[in-house]
Amino acid sequence: MSLSKNQINVPDIPSPYLSRLAKIERVSRLTEKERLFKIALEDKKPLGHAPGQFVMLCIPGYGEAPISISSPPDRNNMFEICVRAVGNLTNALHNLMKGDRLWIRGPYGKTFPIENLKHKDLLFIAGGIGLVPMRSLIKAVLAERPSYGRINLLYGVKNPEEILFKDELSQWQQGSNINTIITIDKPHPAWKGHTGVVTTLLPPLKIDETRTVAIVVGPPVMYKYVIMSLGDKRIAGHDIYLSLERRMKCGLGKCGHCQINSVYVCQEGPVFRLSDIRYLREAI
Repeated sequence: MSLSKNQINVPDIPSPYLSRLAKIERVSRLTEKERLFKIALEDKKPLGHAPGQFVMLCIPGYGEAPISISSPPDRNNMFEICVRAVGNLTNALHNLMKGDRLWIRGPYGKTFPIENLKHKDLLFIAGGIGLVPMRSLIKAVLAERPSYGRINLLYGVKNPEEILFKDELSQWQQGSNINTIITIDKPHPAWKGHTGVVTTLLPPLKIDETRTVAIVVGPPVMYKYVIMSLGDKRIAGHDIYLSLERRMKCGLGKCGHCQINSVYVCQEGPVFRLSDIRYLREAI
């Protein structure tokens, strides 16, 4: 005699190993290289993500790749991803339009500890497309703004053409909920704001090191210098969170592509506390 699903009390939760069919609801051009996609899962169920997580996105015939989730958690079946065209799959994605379909696995990975951040001052430091996964956390925090202390966002890009989410950044700069400072690496004729790498924004910034938590997302080369600058501000390693994206292929800790010694970035990350990985070294 076979038992029904209800008889054996199997929860109605999508398997992390199976892809879910999704449809593109909207495509927005952010820069020459980046597009923002609003995606709807066809099973009408929420993605079930938290800030910092990623999905595996598949386009049949082009492959599968890890993509950070850029929108805050939501109870509906919609979410957003911001994708830079850098290869076959991402270029194919940029050629898709509203109504086209693709496949999604996930969400995967460790999240930002949003509950532990409450009642703290937050210092967001983003470099380039590091603002993409950080946006999910920022918008989740702003949705519960009274639960947090002072919030600073420092955002650095190479030139003005690479600035993402310009309208949202402009709103944040004009409002009082989050102190937003944008900088470009070198002088540019179309730029009247701050010039210099993102670490140049830290020395004049007044923060309370006893209650400040720093969230850092950007290119690997940025991390070394940001961490040194945060040390100058006396922010402890256990109050610094980093997001690492490292050759993730399966999202399930099975393939080993993202492994650093015994750590699987796709499972134990991509969000790490600096004090937990400061002395992590790869085997030679």
